[in-house]
Amino acid sequence: MATVTIRLIRSFEHRNLKHVVYHDVDLTQSVADFKEFVRKDTLKISHKAYGYKSNDPVINLEDDEKLILKEESSLKENGVENETEISFFKMEDYLEYKKNPHLAW
Repeated sequence: MATVTIRLIRSFEHRNLKHVVYHDVDLTQSVADFKEFVRKDTLKISHKAYGYKSNDPVINLEDDEKLILKEESSLKENGVENETEISFFKMEDYLEYKKNPHLAW
């Protein structure tokens, strides 16, 4: 069991996000089951405990192949561990933001 922080990203350019902490998360459950529980489109690891953080205040735009969680695997198989922070977002919004990562104030 682990504690996982979810960053619910509503808008990338307006930096509209909310952190939700889940305790006692079973890391052996599939990503698909966890996504159904949280009800968003895509999961990506933002950072792990004692790991580096991105310079982007909203989301790490690098290493998509490695950090976007694969639905058919478990959370643990995707590299999620205790105190990992995961971003939840709509993939189409992310791809649009990635083309032009600007913030609207």
